[in-house]
Amino acid sequence: MMTPIHVVGIGLDGAFGLSETVQAIVRQAGMLVGSDRHLSYFPQHPAIQVRLDGFSAAIAQIRQHLQSETTTAPIVVLTSGDPLFFGFGRLLLTEFPAEQLTFHPHLSSVQLAFSQVKLPWQDARIISAHGRSLDELTTALQQGAPKLAVLTDHTNTPAAIAQLLQSLDLPVHYRVWICENLGGMDETITETQDYTWLQTQTFAALNVVILHRLEELDDLAVEELPLLGLPDQHFLSFRDRPGLMTKREIRTLILAELALQPAQIVWDIGAGTGSVAIEIARLCPNSAIFAIEKTALGIALIQQNSQRFQVKHVKPIEGTAPQALTDLPDPDRIFIGGSGGSLTDILTVCCDRLKPGGRIVLALATLEHLSTAHTWFKAQQSSSQWTYSCTQVQISRSIPIASLTRFTPLNPVTLITAEKSLQTEADNPPARSPHP
Repeated sequence: MMTPIHVVGIGLDGAFGLSETVQAIVRQAGMLVGSDRHLSYFPQHPAIQVRLDGFSAAIAQIRQHLQSETTTAPIVVLTSGDPLFFGFGRLLLTEFPAEQLTFHPHLSSVQLAFSQVKLPWQDARIISAHGRSLDELTTALQQGAPKLAVLTDHTNTPAAIAQLLQSLDLPVHYRVWICENLGGMDETITETQDYTWLQTQTFAALNVVILHRLEELDDLAVEELPLLGLPDQHFLSFRDRPGLMTKREIRTLILAELALQPAQIVWDIGAGTGSVAIEIARLCPNSAIFAIEKTALGIALIQQNSQRFQVKHVKPIEGTAPQALTDLPDPDRIFIGGSGGSLTDILTVCCDRLKPGGRIVLALATLEHLSTAHTWFKAQQSSSQWTYSCTQVQISRSIPIASLTRFTPLNPVTLITAEKSLQTEADNPPARSPHP
């Protein structure tokens, strides 16, 4: 008969938080394995006590005990919370037969944390940064995850998480709770939205960080904003895809490639949140900017962001290009940020409607769209009506990794800049042969 191994989850309330049945199992133990804190809850226990300083060493001592012990008194392993929730239980299952193991979970720290901040958590994303990097958290934040619980350690502290939040320049903001010593007499819950303040604070080693995405941004002090290169975090964005917007670094390059002049007519096709159109409007207050967007949600975001940044000459046009372009005045400048699968048709209409000397700038994220656009413009060169060039942009932003810093890349984007000749084919017809 195999000696049973019972894996017991325990909270900061110690033995008092265990059921009578589990307490009886602990009393019968021939070996008791746990951290100093866990073992301190059973100071008079007569069993062999193994301090859990490292998983490998503890497993080796359990194996040695199983080989030398003739009795079947159970081995009890004490762990925090739920042993199968980022706990020792997962490793024990790889080292011992499942039928030899019995698990007795306590409330997990994440359950306790969400209960204390009074948030339903069935839709939460749980991330362990305990002994791990912050890569998974970085990805989740960039995706705009609405609700997160983060298990921390002495390196990936709440302050380090706040530093990461601030460095990512996210288009969304989070309410943060730091839940310390959950279930203990000195349990403390701290709530803040101030990332800067949080970076200066220290907390108990036993803590869980809860992040809840805010649906609305704070009021904006427009007079304090830079003239060029608005931070991404200030824009209202799609709730399910907050990262779906032209990033600040790319916007500044687009604005430069457009070579804007005062009092122009500008089309922004596939405007999304309106970030490019709004940047143009702030730089060129006497221009007329038409933001063409096929989704009703996108149109609402363009209107809200225009109001938020106090620009009044961005006109949202709901519809699908190129059909939605029909009634617009001929443009001096065109930016194409999205094509909805109709890039060739859109370029054909833009070619016809763009004023001589005008410019088109495209931001392309896929090879297929790049190939389509490159083929189209190359075909136009035979008429000497267009000149164009391509620029591939690969931007990386620095993010903190504990006490170090590394770069995380944004998606590469190719910009195509095309200029229409001041002379059309009608102005400059091909020369005739001197011979009949």
